[in-house]
Amino acid sequence: MTSLSAQIRDRATGFHRSYWLPSTVTMRRWALASVVVNAGITVTGAGVRVSKSGLGCPTWPRCTPDSFVPAQHDAHSAFNMAIEFGNRLLAFVVLAVAVACVLAAVRLVRDTDGGGRGRRDLVRLAWLQPIGVLAQALWGGLVVRTMLNPFTVSVHFLLSIAMIAAAYAMFARAGEGDEPPRRLVHRDIRTLGFVLLGAVGLLLVAGVVVTGTGPHSGDDAASRFGFDIETVARLHADIVWIVVGLTFALLFALHLTDSPARVRRAALVLFGVELAQGVIGYVQYFLAIPALLVLLHVLGSTLVWISTLRVVFLMRTRDPVDPEADGRAAATAGDAQPLEAAAPHGGSA
Repeated sequence: MTSLSAQIRDRATGFHRSYWLPSTVTMRRWALASVVVNAGITVTGAGVRVSKSGLGCPTWPRCTPDSFVPAQHDAHSAFNMAIEFGNRLLAFVVLAVAVACVLAAVRLVRDTDGGGRGRRDLVRLAWLQPIGVLAQALWGGLVVRTMLNPFTVSVHFLLSIAMIAAAYAMFARAGEGDEPPRRLVHRDIRTLGFVLLGAVGLLLVAGVVVTGTGPHSGDDAASRFGFDIETVARLHADIVWIVVGLTFALLFALHLTDSPARVRRAALVLFGVELAQGVIGYVQYFLAIPALLVLLHVLGSTLVWISTLRVVFLMRTRDPVDPEADGRAAATAGDAQPLEAAAPHGGSA
């Protein structure tokens, strides 16, 4: 019993220290946790929609007109209420992780030598998380009050995608030094990475248009976009092929220039995730969009977004300059200049 109590006490102490006396490692762990919980609530939000529980709690901020928690309501089943209310509760988990990220980032800056000037961007990225949770909560209320209008539902999803991007930027930045950013690949490859990121963002926008046009509205009372489903689905598929083509081109260019192995591996993982996502997309289309595959497709979309962000961030570094290594990297990338000299031409993240 004493041993168990000691273990619990040690774990509690370690948990407290992870955000109150943070290290780079614990800061990255909190940032990664933020990526995970934001991705998780994005997928569970799709679960609310495909289970027709979008109006399980028909009011906001209350669940029913007279109660903040699920209560008997003639127009909504207990199952739908539980699904919608459970997703609302998950927002508090996201908020708790967001607050921990802010505390860890602020304390890390305070404990950094030289005043932590290079870490202040980490604090700004961390603050985006609780601000984003608040914005999502207010927008979620608008989603309910507009009876799941497809535009408000689409923006709700895209806000989650933006929060994932901010959380991943925090994760990447937490593991870097304070030097100016320097690219690790040829500037044209870096540009291709940004083009790919933009194409994936466009793909996500096209995806929510398809979602807002097709079935699984979240409730029978919800409205739909007035587009032709075949047309928007084909447009979505066309953008998928553009994204896959850009990814293949990026992967080929990275191997051709002998770019860092971790960047090539990340691009290969992205390509594999895209192919799996494409298979799910085509299968769900030919099977008349079953709910389970829709849920998997949203998960795949989130993973494609995270994998793309990973590739883009791995293409540059903020570690201290190693002139000899940078010279070799520049030569293999087809750029004779040292990377730190060429950085203004190649951009930075």
